[in-house]
Amino acid sequence: MAIFHLSVDKLGVVKKKVDILTVKRALLPVMMEFFLQYGLFLAKTATVVIAILVVMAALFFFAQKEKALEQVQVKKLNKKYASLSDTIKSHSLTKKELKRDRQKEKEAKKSKEKREKEKQRGEESSPKKRVFVIDFDGDIKASEVASLREEITAILAVAQPTDEVVARIESAGGVVHGYGLAASQLHRIRKKGIQLTATIDKVAASGGYMMACVADRILAAPFAIVGSIGVLAQLPNFNRLLKKHDIDFEQYTAGEYKRTLSLFGEITPEGRKKFLEQLEETHLLFKEFVKEHRPQVEIDEVATGEYWFGKKAIEKKLVDELITSDDYLLDLCQDADVYKLTYKAKKKLSEKLTSAVRAFIADRLWI
Repeated sequence: MAIFHLSVDKLGVVKKKVDILTVKRALLPVMMEFFLQYGLFLAKTATVVIAILVVMAALFFFAQKEKALEQVQVKKLNKKYASLSDTIKSHSLTKKELKRDRQKEKEAKKSKEKREKEKQRGEESSPKKRVFVIDFDGDIKASEVASLREEITAILAVAQPTDEVVARIESAGGVVHGYGLAASQLHRIRKKGIQLTATIDKVAASGGYMMACVADRILAAPFAIVGSIGVLAQLPNFNRLLKKHDIDFEQYTAGEYKRTLSLFGEITPEGRKKFLEQLEETHLLFKEFVKEHRPQVEIDEVATGEYWFGKKAIEKKLVDELITSDDYLLDLCQDADVYKLTYKAKKKLSEKLTSAVRAFIADRLWI
């Protein structure tokens, strides 16, 4: 059968009449190629869509995780200490000794529960004492005060007068307004009638001691640094250097003492005098604050800016007892439920990236 038939129309134009079967045969490879390309396109599109959904799901997961980190985390220290004890015993005792020890613990627990029931018989049942532990690791700006605020707010929402708060303070002091706010946050606990105990294992000086003195009791390790009830201010002045190089510095203020000392301006006798007056006024407020909360101390004797180790600090009545926070909490775990509270604030993406870059550089640079 012929593939083409030729015919001439009235205008003399030659037309090709293509056989239908031939057309189908010719179009089949084209259509197969089209559907193949279209299938590949759909596959690519589906891959992109799935990838976007996976990324969105990951972002949602991390967002939820970060949201959870904005809450106060609670850990029961009784379980921690019991777990440590069990670990040591399991490695140091024989099976027979371990079995005997667990039997004694079981009997002691039953005996304790029996005594408590007998004590409460005929009386209104009182809840078991709870102890809430918070840590303050202070820098010069008292940056931890933001977390401290949230932790104390969470405690005050549930604490009863029979409970206790233990604040483990480690700080060499810093800015007055920052540590003043931190001390005020701790004072919220006492105003609610809840016992507050401050412990010092290493150092609580200056602003750190301002916080500690708010507590009902202050406990310190024998070689902990305590005191430094004084005020410090220092700054360099480049005014003479600017004059030496003929560089003018202009500063405008409204108010005679708006700026008493500055980095680049000339320090006048009047400005220096006013600044020292402000320093003395701050020191006086510090002394009055300590005296208010620790009336047993001889304030003029201890407010010299000096610091003392724990053994001497107890003689000065700056602390009440020499004991580490670990021993104190271990004793509390015998009769109370002890909880460690930690507030985790969400970091911005820029802060996370900065931290990651710093960690990357720190791992590769050595000095």
